[in-house]
Amino acid sequence: MSSPGVELSPRVRGSLAALSLGALGVVFGDIGTSPLYSLQTVFSADGFAVKPIDADVYGVLSLVFWTITLVVTIEFVIFIMRADNDGEGGIMALIALVQTTIIKRPWLKPALVAAGLFGVALFFGDGMITPAISVMSAVSGLKVAAPAAAHLVVPITLVVLTGLFMIQRFGTNLVGKLFGPVMVIWFLIIGLVGLVQVLHDPVILKALLPTYAVGFFINHLGISFIALGSVVLTITGTEALYADMGHFGRPAISRAWFLLVFPTLTLNYMGQGSLILDKPSAISNPFFILFPDWAQLPMVVLATIATVIASQAVISGAFSVAKQATRLGFMPRMTIRQTSNTEIGQVYAPAINWGLFVAVVALVVAFGSSAALAAAYGIAVTGTLTIDTILFLVVVRKLWQKPIWMVVVGGAIFLTVNFLFLAANFTKILHGGWFPVAIGVILLMVMLTWNRGRKHVTEIRAEREGSLRDFLHEIETMDPPAVTVPGTAVYLNAHRETAPMALRGAVGFNHAIHDQIVILSMQTTNMPFVPDEERLTVDELGYTGDNIVHLTAKLGFKDTPDVPHLIELAKEEGLDPSIDVENATYFLSHLEVVPGGPFEMAGWRKRIYVALSRNASSPTDYFCLPADRTVTIGSQMAL
Repeated sequence: MSSPGVELSPRVRGSLAALSLGALGVVFGDIGTSPLYSLQTVFSADGFAVKPIDADVYGVLSLVFWTITLVVTIEFVIFIMRADNDGEGGIMALIALVQTTIIKRPWLKPALVAAGLFGVALFFGDGMITPAISVMSAVSGLKVAAPAAAHLVVPITLVVLTGLFMIQRFGTNLVGKLFGPVMVIWFLIIGLVGLVQVLHDPVILKALLPTYAVGFFINHLGISFIALGSVVLTITGTEALYADMGHFGRPAISRAWFLLVFPTLTLNYMGQGSLILDKPSAISNPFFILFPDWAQLPMVVLATIATVIASQAVISGAFSVAKQATRLGFMPRMTIRQTSNTEIGQVYAPAINWGLFVAVVALVVAFGSSAALAAAYGIAVTGTLTIDTILFLVVVRKLWQKPIWMVVVGGAIFLTVNFLFLAANFTKILHGGWFPVAIGVILLMVMLTWNRGRKHVTEIRAEREGSLRDFLHEIETMDPPAVTVPGTAVYLNAHRETAPMALRGAVGFNHAIHDQIVILSMQTTNMPFVPDEERLTVDELGYTGDNIVHLTAKLGFKDTPDVPHLIELAKEEGLDPSIDVENATYFLSHLEVVPGGPFEMAGWRKRIYVALSRNASSPTDYFCLPADRTVTIGSQMAL
């Protein structure tokens, strides 16, 4: 945002307006469709139902408004979104920032990273629940608009979701251009219908006062605490505000939030509350009943489109997070495809896509209604937001070096709110809340198992490979000398200081080396992207011959490891221009892992690691290598 008193140029204003429009289509889909089910869930909760009377309705509306204000507006938009990693946001960015901090207690940083990974796992759980509850909530409007078609809610939901997941492989570039305008229409309509109801009963605006929320808590402690578990549904998608910051920037997201999203959401919630007081039976579905009869069926269609957009944002986020986790070493290699020639953030992960699809279909069939799914939703949301807050406070203190009193005050306010919502949602464990917790625990164990096993295998591999400089010296002193064969060979190796096993095999068994040899090592940094001018280092390693060179490539955790492109780029940085990339042969060293070795890790975790290793995507695809010119040389080790 511009500084006070500084006027933005027309070009900057135009660019910011375009980014704000794009943010509306991607960032706010989830939180923007929360009115479909949030208040309905609050007033239809079994056992501890909030009554459609003045005190309860005013108290709930006040809780909703101040929850959105404190958590979304103040905590995330104003504060947490300031914590970016080279412009990128989200929980993976916070993990990367925490890894760069200096923390005296040796156990604390791994514990914080593990907590962050649990938040990532909960985000995947969110990615399973969001499409199911959002689309089902929209289609459930049929029960209001056309009651005779109520039995079609689940089948239509499954058809819409199947279509959504099937089109993922085509990318969202073209469809994405329509997302912003559609969501503008959505927000304007839900704000307008809320405004009409508020003008009919303007006294409802008293609910904006925090005294009603406080009074509701004091007078109905048990019911209000349980109600928090449903009120939190009004802030689903808050993580998306932060996670998508790299695509649109903080100014664009902030502008869209303050100028359109926040006001229209507030008006709609106020309008629903007023309707419930005027017509208590409306608690069955206050969102759709708020519209006149003639508009209800068109709103079912618009709401379905809006929830597809909301689901798309979460699914795309899951692809992006999976890519980042893979590059940071917390998940095995998987096929990641770019779906746009211009937008690096638009990717498609087939394994994640179809895994989510199976889970989403199972949720829709098992729970059968959006109200039942709402019980499973809150824990995923509050768990992720609480972990975001903890990691942010660590960054504020350890990385930004802010005074301790500031961290304590911020923590006292934000963590109190987050823990209240988290505790309220734990009351839902037996009613579906167990699902995201189970998903989170399973995925966390998988990520930690993969990371630990990968580090051990990497150490063993380095021992077997031995020193690269010593091996080059052996080549120089071979008697008789190794035979030189024509062509360029590129050897991929994990370590800069060790000799690729494939190269050792070629020299040891064939007593031959290629005319031109490039040994390429790649390092993943804690930055999302590395500029081309800082990406490559060419090192001849003191080798007296002129046919072997070492290349080190630095990649951000969101960069694509395109090896042929890196070799071409290296020519501009001093690599021999005569190296023929188009006809080069690429050599990979594959280490097959089997369980049964001396490594101190539980047997079942070893088996998980081995299974993940065997099912990892082909390194040929992962490194963008030409399949007809790639050779893999393997060996085996026991974990």
